Amino acid sequence: MASDRAKPCELDQEKYDADDNVKIICLGDSAVGKSKLMERFLMDGFRPQQLSTYALTLYKHTAMVDGKTILVDFWDTAGQERFQSMHASYYYKAHACIMVFDVQRKVTYKNLSTWYTELREFRPEIPCILVANKIDADIKMTQKSFSFARKFSLPLYFVSAADGTNVVKLFNDAIRLAVSYKHNSRDFMDEVLQELEVGQAEMLGGLKKTASLQRDVERKPVGGTCSLCLRPWKCQSHAGQIQGQASPTALSTEL
Repeated sequence: MASDRAKPCELDQEKYDADDNVKIICLGDSAVGKSKLMERFLMDGFRPQQLSTYALTLYKHTAMVDGKTILVDFWDTAGQERFQSMHASYYYKAHACIMVFDVQRKVTYKNLSTWYTELREFRPEIPCILVANKIDADIKMTQKSFSFARKFSLPLYFVSAADGTNVVKLFNDAIRLAVSYKHNSRDFMDEVLQELEVGQAEMLGGLKKTASLQRDVERKPVGGTCSLCLRPWKCQSHAGQIQGQASPTALSTEL
C-alpha cells in the first residue's frame, strides 16, 4: 500500500464528503500508545516518550486501495481521554475506529467498555479494531484470550509501537475497512445528516422563491409526511472482512 509521509494538518471537515477521503479515529485511555502507533506507521522514526497528547492532531496519509488513491485523515486525541470522554465532533463522520489498550495496565482494558459505549452512541455501525499494544514488554500476553473482543465480534491485533510488530497490517486493514464502510454505509446518523442537508437546501431554495413572489398572493398551508422514519440499528461485525486475521477466541487464557 503506497503512502506519502504524513504531517499534521488543519481541520477541514468539509473534505469528508469526497468519495476518495476517509476518516479514522483512535480511542483508548491516556498513555496506551495511540500516538506512538500512528508515529510508527506514518513517520520515518519513532521517539519513545511518556508524555500524553495535549493537542488534537490530524495526520494526512495517502494510500492505495484496490488500485485507487485514497486520502486518509487519522485523528489523534486532544488529551480529552483523560476525562473518559471525547467531544462529539471527534466522532463526526468517522469511517473506522482503532481502539487501543495497554497489555501492561489492566485498567485500560477494563475501560474499553466505556469507550465502546460512547463510540456506538455517536457512530453505531462503523468498523472497530481492538488493539493490544506494548506486547514487546510481555510477549506472553499474545497467548491470552480477551473476552471483550469476542463479546462484540471485534478483530483483535497484538501490536508494539516500540518494535513495529503488526503496526503496518493494523493501519492498512483499518484503511481498507474504512473505505469498505464508506461505500456500503447504512449508518442511521449518516442518513439523518443527509436528510438534514437536503432539507436545509430545500428550505433555502423555498425562501428565495417566496421572496420573489408578490406579497398579495394567497398562500395555502401544505400538509405531508416526513420521508425519514426512525429505525433501530444493530452493531455489525466487521471482523470477517479482514483476511488472515485470527479469531480472538482461538487463544487460550481469557481475560
